[in-house]
Amino acid sequence: MTQSIPFQQVDVFTKVPFKGNPVAVVLDGDHLSAEQMQEIANWTNLSETTFVCSPSHPDADYKLRIFTPNNELPFAGHPTLGSAHALLKNGLQPKNKNKIIQECELGLVEIFTEKDKLFFELPKPKITEIDEHQLEQIADALQISIENVLARQTIDVGAKWMTLQLTSAELVSTIEPNQEKLSSLIPAGCTGVTIFGAYPDHAETEFEVRGFAPNEGVPEDPVCGSGNGCVATMVKSFNLLSETSYVASQGHCVGRDGRIEVRFPSEESTLIGGHAVTCIEGNLTI
Repeated sequence: MTQSIPFQQVDVFTKVPFKGNPVAVVLDGDHLSAEQMQEIANWTNLSETTFVCSPSHPDADYKLRIFTPNNELPFAGHPTLGSAHALLKNGLQPKNKNKIIQECELGLVEIFTEKDKLFFELPKPKITEIDEHQLEQIADALQISIENVLARQTIDVGAKWMTLQLTSAELVSTIEPNQEKLSSLIPAGCTGVTIFGAYPDHAETEFEVRGFAPNEGVPEDPVCGSGNGCVATMVKSFNLLSETSYVASQGHCVGRDGRIEVRFPSEESTLIGGHAVTCIEGNLTI
């Protein structure tokens, strides 16, 4: 017996269709098995596909399951925002004013609504160091010298990224990684490698960001919420900015123009967000 399930494809971190990071949102996943979800995610071939399910926690507005083409993730940033956008467009009435509570494998994630923008509260980061040998190998895969790396950490915000600050935004934009080498260096349980560098004039954005996740079936993530959360963690840890907010850009190397807004409302809190726009609405027949 076939099912017809409502579906949206949402472009995240942009106001302009086709310039952000798309996420496929299946709006009723309660009757799908994990195997069916993975099959659909592999078929959409986007960096992530999400499935909205009934929550098990009394405070949550819904439960979200998040899949890459290859694996299920406990949390991811742009799918969180894109799914919230799709649900609001589909008539979701949150339990709390100006706040949505998402349940996922990581736990409860708060999403704040602000006019036409959405922001998620970054889960508390878990930080480990990247040793010198690892750094040399990653730099080799990125085809740069270790002297081009100003700081590095592995940061787990539900998705785990090996995160490197490079000497400039210009260098970040010119990187052509050896994906095969990079794939062999990403340990099990780690999503991939995020790199970022500062712009000298800080006119429109502070940082250029790129993320590579070949083992997830995503050689380069167009615009990544969790990766930018890791960048924000390093910005805070290393006191890279005196401001309590900034804008990062990501995606122009793959034909996109994403804008990620980062806010530090307190020492303990980081918000990641921006705009989202629906590009496709319809139904999946399963």
